[in-house]
Amino acid sequence: MSVKIQTFKEIRNYLLKELNSIYPEHEIISITNLIFKTQFGIERLHLLMDSGQIISSQNLKRIIEISDELKTGKPIQYVLGQTSFYNCTIKVNNKTLIPRPETEELVDLIIKENKGFSGRVIDIGTGSGCIAIAIKKNLPKAELTGIDVSDGAIEIASGNSLLNNVNVSFLKIDILEFNPESIPAAEIIVSNPPYVLESEKQYMNQNVIDFEPHDALFVPDEDPLLFYRAIVKISRKILSPQGKIYFEINEKKGKETCALLKSAGYSEIQIINDINNKERIVKGRLHV
Repeated sequence: MSVKIQTFKEIRNYLLKELNSIYPEHEIISITNLIFKTQFGIERLHLLMDSGQIISSQNLKRIIEISDELKTGKPIQYVLGQTSFYNCTIKVNNKTLIPRPETEELVDLIIKENKGFSGRVIDIGTGSGCIAIAIKKNLPKAELTGIDVSDGAIEIASGNSLLNNVNVSFLKIDILEFNPESIPAAEIIVSNPPYVLESEKQYMNQNVIDFEPHDALFVPDEDPLLFYRAIVKISRKILSPQGKIYFEINEKKGKETCALLKSAGYSEIQIINDINNKERIVKGRLHV
């Protein structure tokens, strides 16, 4: 091995040098902390207090491999194969989106508004299963079902359920080819469906475009509410009277999403801004 580094401090400096053309310094430091924690179980405080500790040659080899992958633009979550989401460990791969902080805000809202809930929650477009798993972990009396069209997503979501010691069932269903008998009745529906317009692709980070699954991200410009319309149609068949629906949305489509819910008989419709003050969540209650 040609790289002559051994200590925590030397490795931190190595990563700062190798990745400085891709990430700002503060992000490289966060990535370094994440690598040590997820790969070797070493916490940030240990790194700071014992920066002279020598790392094994095997662990050093793995760090160099990770660095080389990061230099291709591959997101750190895919390189490490996992991320943290609402205090859950979530495995991810290129069949699933990387969970975002905005989606944690969606989960947090549902948990806070439904304490003690014991009915069924259906997560449509479950991907890695992060939404369903986090809700189940924090609302343990609830029954959780995740739905996705992707075999790869269902496989990783099922594994994540086991990893986090929660019981969530997952179903492979194409909601655009809806059969109402294939989905169980529920009291809450939640979804973070594809909502990025094709025309917005040009403004996105290249690592998202290159590595994350496009079918979980993008919708045609001419039909931006494609999946929301399908989910609302499903909800009219499976959601109980006075049941709730929660959507993560494109920040530019709040009014249209609200109008869709209103036309389908929903009331108490509300747009909620995220931490960056962007319209990010729409919720409503089915009025029957």
